[in-house]
Amino acid sequence: MYLENKSNLDIELSQTSAQGPQGRSSLRSPEAVAGNFEELLLLQGFSERRETQKLQSSGLPTGQCAIHNDGFLPVRQEDGHNFGMFNIFRGKSSSANLSERSPLLRFSQDESITYMTLHEPSFVEGEGEPWDNGPLDLERRYRLGSEVNSLSLSRSGSSDKDPIDNINFRLTSSIRRCLTVSRIATIFTILVFCSLFFSMYPDRNNPWRMLAVSSTESFSMNMTDFRDNALLRLQVGGPFTGGMIDFTRQEYILIQVEQTEQVGQRRRRAQTVLYNWTIPLHGERSDQILLTKTFEMISSDPISITVQAFLHENEVVPLSMTHQSLYVNVETQVAIAGIILAGVYVLIIFEIVHRTLAAMLGSFAALAALAFIGDRPSLVTVVEWIDYETLALLFGMMVLVAIFSETGFFDYCAVKAYQLSRGRVWPMIIILCLIAAILSAFLDNVTTMMLFTPVTIRLCEVLNLDPRHVLIAEVIFTNIGGAATAVGDPPNVIIVSNQDLRREGIDFASFTGYMFLGICLVLLTSFPFLRMLYWNKKLYNKESIEIVELKHEILVWRQTAQRINPASREETAVKCLLMQKVLNLENLLRKMMKTFQRQISQEDKNWEQNIQELKKKHKISDKVLLVKCLSVLGVVIFMFFVNSFVPSIHLDLGWIAILGALWLLVLADIQDFEIILHRVEWPTLLFFAGLFVLMEALAQLQLIDYIGVQTALLIKAVPEDQRLAIAIILVMWVSALASSLIDNIPFTATMIPVLINLSQDADVNLPVKPLIFALAMGACLGGNGTLIGASANVVCAGIAEQHGYGFSFMEFFRLGFPMMIMTCMIGMCYLLATQVGLKWNM
Repeated sequence: MYLENKSNLDIELSQTSAQGPQGRSSLRSPEAVAGNFEELLLLQGFSERRETQKLQSSGLPTGQCAIHNDGFLPVRQEDGHNFGMFNIFRGKSSSANLSERSPLLRFSQDESITYMTLHEPSFVEGEGEPWDNGPLDLERRYRLGSEVNSLSLSRSGSSDKDPIDNINFRLTSSIRRCLTVSRIATIFTILVFCSLFFSMYPDRNNPWRMLAVSSTESFSMNMTDFRDNALLRLQVGGPFTGGMIDFTRQEYILIQVEQTEQVGQRRRRAQTVLYNWTIPLHGERSDQILLTKTFEMISSDPISITVQAFLHENEVVPLSMTHQSLYVNVETQVAIAGIILAGVYVLIIFEIVHRTLAAMLGSFAALAALAFIGDRPSLVTVVEWIDYETLALLFGMMVLVAIFSETGFFDYCAVKAYQLSRGRVWPMIIILCLIAAILSAFLDNVTTMMLFTPVTIRLCEVLNLDPRHVLIAEVIFTNIGGAATAVGDPPNVIIVSNQDLRREGIDFASFTGYMFLGICLVLLTSFPFLRMLYWNKKLYNKESIEIVELKHEILVWRQTAQRINPASREETAVKCLLMQKVLNLENLLRKMMKTFQRQISQEDKNWEQNIQELKKKHKISDKVLLVKCLSVLGVVIFMFFVNSFVPSIHLDLGWIAILGALWLLVLADIQDFEIILHRVEWPTLLFFAGLFVLMEALAQLQLIDYIGVQTALLIKAVPEDQRLAIAIILVMWVSALASSLIDNIPFTATMIPVLINLSQDADVNLPVKPLIFALAMGACLGGNGTLIGASANVVCAGIAEQHGYGFSFMEFFRLGFPMMIMTCMIGMCYLLATQVGLKWNM
């Protein structure tokens, strides 16, 4: 096996198996010292001088390490010295008989011990820098979890530190350790309580009742076991459709829920509560739709449920119905949902845990809350909440991009973008953002960012720019561009797919025409505002490109070492070698940081000369694979377009991406499949799965319905002459703020029937088109508010983190939220000017 590092050093890993003698069993088993990522102590020496002498007598060459094959612990042969706690010592001179092609591992055997020698040229440094600071210095050198930015502040010897600095360091470490223990204890305690709540209540197992109603026959049932529950939830399945009812022409089902509280100690007169639930029927009687409605009861008295059908002809309509008793009222459920959502945001904003774990913890807390109110879903139901089409789209595109990156195409595109901008940074950023916005108007936002993120990272590495600021700008404009067309963002797809809205005149052409004009206006004002936000931000790295590349290389080597599972001797040796490589690079970085004088890079004046050098360095590495990748990717993108306009093709976006990945895996003749799977962003996929469960659980807790109902009540309270303008403003900003906090897909699906019912209410008298356009504008532009406001944000952050340039929630928030406020203001002005002033679509 060969490992290739940056200096093109091929290190051969070979072994010659040898059976160890029985005399080795007398050795004391060495103790492996292994910590977590932040504190990984490499190796520990033998504890007995007697065994050390056996190794010394075996005649190891200077500059090599001996690794005992039981504990796999390197020890260094030093004539005349004892072994300390950490027994890897550098030789003072390199051996003449060792070359770069020397075997990394060689198994040897003597009469009492089996060991293998390990050689790597970077282990041996010059004589001018021996390790003479003792075990404390060695221990500090092997703590690999320190941040790369703090490497310049560390010193080479423990004797150089001032006693006061040592005391402050100990206090800081103690406080940090206490905070860590407190954080873990708090989260674990909450998790244990949620587990107890979740395990105390059974899954809801209410049987479905099959029934049939007609114009002459109705269905009635009495519930006598309601007890002291607060809510009654009914679920009805049948050939239903959405929208308001035209009682003179349309067929519908009427469900009446009635409860009478008898005279008793609390009430002198009998009180009756009656709810009417009207559901329109589909004319073809083909599609079965499941609808849910919750009713608030007043007591534990029996409840009467009646189902009637109002049909034009004497026919039978088959239905299915089930009911569920809930212990908690709507306001309490909404409060619980709000607390859970706030807790998830606290975990993500302050980076208490990884965002994937935060989504998983939040989803389980929401499930525990559902169990507490008496509505615990089954495991099958929870799995059905996950949007597998989105996960399939993400997985397929990740595989495509992983293979695509092997061709060198991203490096080539980075050089071309640099040439097109003539070496100027801001024209280059504007070009990238504009192209991303245009592509996202016709492609899915996630697909656009998965293609653009690797190109942007390579381009920023070439120009010594910080990729995080450029990536955040790109994903912001991707979300803005996605709102321009009916296929650019999932909320728009939901809107144009609604049959009731199509009957109101909101189809693909009219929706795209109106939204495209408004988004163009938003884009024109967004570029100057972005320049203002970036006015005081240093896009260039503050260190030289050599230091930046070295820091990134240290991070990559460390991540590579952590991904190796030391299940065998060879893997353990390779992991030790990679960690030693990290230490050597850290030492080199310390030297560079000491001599480096900070200089802020300016715009490149010799860009033409640099273009020639970059073209020589960054070329297409595999043209045959590039042709295959471009062909498959072109077919996939074409199928994305065809899927939006041709209904006869029964392939969703997820299936198209999966098929494209399979095609390319076959054409590229991928043999080492594990390399491709390592490049798949599994934390991102798990984050989306947890987020889908969290959002659906919050919807079950009535949070989204409550927002829609309260918005409708606020609109009804406004005077009629100002109602349209206030309705547009309210729907726009409620949608934007809600979409920045929760997923905009279930919010849009919930708000559409609320707005349709509101527009057809005789007391409100509002047109539906302005409300729907305000909903679309707010739901799409609101995704820029937070890191988890849009799927493209999470995907971009995941890919950037994989490349070593991850950005936090607050880093995105400081740029994304002001952009969301500004773009929503422009969109609101456009809506008010066209709908209220010019009275379009009235």
